[in-house]
Amino acid sequence: MAIQALKWSGVLANKKMEIGIDSFASAMYGSHTLSSVDAMEQLLERIVRADAAGLAVYGIGEHHKKEFLDSAPAVILAAAAAKTKNIRLTSAVTVLSTSDPVRVYQQFATVDLIAKGRAELVVGRGSAIEAYPLFGFDLNDYDALFEEKLELLLKIREQEFVTWSGKFRPALVNQPVYPRSAQAKLPIWLGVGGTPASFVRAGTLGLPLMVAIIGGDTARFRPLVDLYREAGHRAGFAPEQLTVGLHSPGYVADSNEKAIADYYPGYAELWTKAGRERGWPPVTRAQFDAAVAPKGVLVVGGPEQVAAKLLRHSEALGGIDRFTFQMDNAGLSHEQLLRSIELIGAEVIPRVKKG
Repeated sequence: MAIQALKWSGVLANKKMEIGIDSFASAMYGSHTLSSVDAMEQLLERIVRADAAGLAVYGIGEHHKKEFLDSAPAVILAAAAAKTKNIRLTSAVTVLSTSDPVRVYQQFATVDLIAKGRAELVVGRGSAIEAYPLFGFDLNDYDALFEEKLELLLKIREQEFVTWSGKFRPALVNQPVYPRSAQAKLPIWLGVGGTPASFVRAGTLGLPLMVAIIGGDTARFRPLVDLYREAGHRAGFAPEQLTVGLHSPGYVADSNEKAIADYYPGYAELWTKAGRERGWPPVTRAQFDAAVAPKGVLVVGGPEQVAAKLLRHSEALGGIDRFTFQMDNAGLSHEQLLRSIELIGAEVIPRVKKG
C-alpha cells in the first residue's frame, strides 16, 4: 500500500497538473525602478491576463523589504479577486510564524467571499527573516511559533467557535471567528524548503505540499516528497489526498535563445546581490547553464522546452499536481511577463496535458 501511495501521482499528475504563477510584487525591473503605484497596477493587469489565458492559480508572496510590495498579500489578492473570474488566488507564502492565525483566517475568508470560492493559503515559516524583528518575535522560537500557529489556524478552519490555548497568543474560549469562507474548507497548503520534518508534518496532517526549489537538481527532493507520502499513508490519508506542488523560478519566451537572453542578466544580478547578503558566491554563467539544463531547477526556455521540463520534474518527484513559476525575479519587463503568461496559457499548458 505504501508503494501505491508513492506511485499514484505519476499516473495522473500530467493530465491534471495545474500551472500558475507566484509573484513577490517586485517594483524593480533591471536598472529601471517603477513607482509603487505603477508596479501594483501592472501586477493586477498580469493577474487578469493570467485569468484570461487559462492559468490555474496566481500566488502573492510575503516580504517586508523595499523592493517588494507584497507585505499585505491578502489585500492584493482581494483586489485581484474583484477583477477575475476563474483563476485561484493564493498566498505564496504567508509567514504564519509572525502572523495571528485569527487574522490570517479572517483575511483569506474575506478574499474567498470576494472571489466566490477561489482563495487558498500557502503557509510557512519564511526563508527571509525580516518579519521576525519587525513584529517582535524571537528567531529562537522559529519552529515552535509555526507549529503552534498552524495548529490554531487549522482549528479555526474546522470550527466556528474555537477554544484553544498556547504560548505565543492569548487563549480563546468558545470564541467565534468570522467571516467564514465561501468554501466549506478553505484550502491550506504547507510551504516547505528542504527540512525533512516539514515534509513529514504536511503528510501527517494530510495538507497539500508546496515545495520551493530554487537551486540544484529537482530530483534530489524525491526522498523528501516520499517522506511526505509515507507520513500521509501512515496517518490514514488516501494517495489522492496527498497533493504535491512545485514552485521554482522560470520564464517562457518565444524561443529558448530569447528566453535565456532575456532572463540571465537580471537573474545573475538578483542572485549575486542576494549572495552578498547571505554569504553566497556570485552567480556564474556556468551555474546558470547547469540550472537551465534538462535536470536543473530553472524552468526557462521556449514553450516546447518548458513543457518537457515540467514533465521531467513531475516524473522526478513521483508526480506533481501543481507548478508555479516565480518570474518577477530577473528584471523582466511588464511586457515580457505578459507575453510569458500568454505562452504558458496557449502553448505550455496544452503540451503538458498531452504529456
